[in-house]
Amino acid sequence: MNTRKSPQTALIHSDYQAPEGFAAFPGAIHHASTVLFKNVAAMRSGDWKEKNSYTYGLHGTPTTFTLEARLAEIEGGEQCLLAPSGLAAICMVDFALLKSGDDVLLPDNVYNPNRELGRWLSADFGITARYYDPLIGEGIAALIQPNTKLIWTEAPGSVSMEVPDLPAICKAAHERGVLVALDNTWSAGLALRGFDLGADIVMQALTKYQSGGSDVLMGAVITRDRDLHDRISLAHMRLGLGVGADDAYLVSRGLPTMRLRFDAHDAAARKLAAWLQGRPEIKRVLHPAFPDCPGHETWKRDFSGAGGLFSVIFDERYTEELTDRFVDALKLFKIGFSWGGPNSLAVPYRIQHMRKNWQDKGTLVRFNVGLEDVSDLIADIEQAFGEMP
Repeated sequence: MNTRKSPQTALIHSDYQAPEGFAAFPGAIHHASTVLFKNVAAMRSGDWKEKNSYTYGLHGTPTTFTLEARLAEIEGGEQCLLAPSGLAAICMVDFALLKSGDDVLLPDNVYNPNRELGRWLSADFGITARYYDPLIGEGIAALIQPNTKLIWTEAPGSVSMEVPDLPAICKAAHERGVLVALDNTWSAGLALRGFDLGADIVMQALTKYQSGGSDVLMGAVITRDRDLHDRISLAHMRLGLGVGADDAYLVSRGLPTMRLRFDAHDAAARKLAAWLQGRPEIKRVLHPAFPDCPGHETWKRDFSGAGGLFSVIFDERYTEELTDRFVDALKLFKIGFSWGGPNSLAVPYRIQHMRKNWQDKGTLVRFNVGLEDVSDLIADIEQAFGEMP
């Protein structure tokens, strides 16, 4: 336009274009719902399923495409799709791969919102959701039915910490044409190579270590198979599971320090867990790197690290009322779900209500060990123990 624009139009349309040649370490934040096309031919030829063009903000911008590519590379995958939360990522997988009449298997220690989703699928969608012993290994073959289409695994369970034999489960599943999805959030994709052990799909809650700040909700679904990716992409589109550019940027900003933070969480958690092993108040420490944890030998074989999340079982003489008093007395450990942030957390669980065959009668408390000094965290727990007679 050569004519002078009115102030109102100038607020919306500008002839200015920033000069080329700017370079910096952070990637640019591209905000967009509407994506502009060069011409009508470009608009009509664009395919939202391909990552080589842009069609609409929901399907991606340079900011989200860059994050997806980095996450896929970290996991050893080829394709990645972002979702507004870890649970949204789980839903995307289920709705992509399951239909009425199908069957899905979930470990009995599964992330509780995934369990609730299984109940919903069974109640309202005609999809049977059955639960298996997380330590079943190759024995899962006996549970696979002709209509079983998907097996979820979680390594380890994020409350009771059992470590599954992922290669054995994947082998049994693939011999019967069943897909395996792995929730790899506990290891952040750093300490467990899910695809190398046979998983078809790796899901992550980026809310945890990738973000690192306890301030972002996001999930990811990563694949190596293009056809499988395309099936999940259709669910991503139909469910409208887009993410905002600012959140994608925050996760991208956390990635360069993730390994350093993960290792620091791991070292601190092991020190704290070792100290708790010697306390008379604690019956068992459920940390995959420790022999008392079910599946410890599998962890030694398959994992290269542990992160900051583990649980303990209190001695049976301490009632729920007393262990609640202990948690309330903590000063540095705050009460809250999630993990992977700098602040330590503690949550008591009614594990006997969550698991059918749970044998321990003591109260389970889960700790997320943050980035505080371990000696201060030990002192905090010790003073809280003093609140229990």
